[in-house]
Amino acid sequence: MSFEKEDEVVLHDKHSEYDGETGTITQVMETMFGDATYTVSFEDGQETGVPEDDLDAVESEE
Repeated sequence: MSFEKEDEVVLHDKHSEYDGETGTITQVMETMFGDATYTVSFEDGQETGVPEDDLDAVESEE
């Protein structure tokens, strides 16, 4: 599953201070191998270069 700018996601990276937190994708970058990495903004900072495998979509409450 790929994500787009403004999507809300949960980060799963035990090495990140934002592990388990919900953030918003602010930038999508494509690597030279055709994979996407993401910049995710949180209330008190951001994480850059996040691979798709470390993210889960937040279920919308519609």
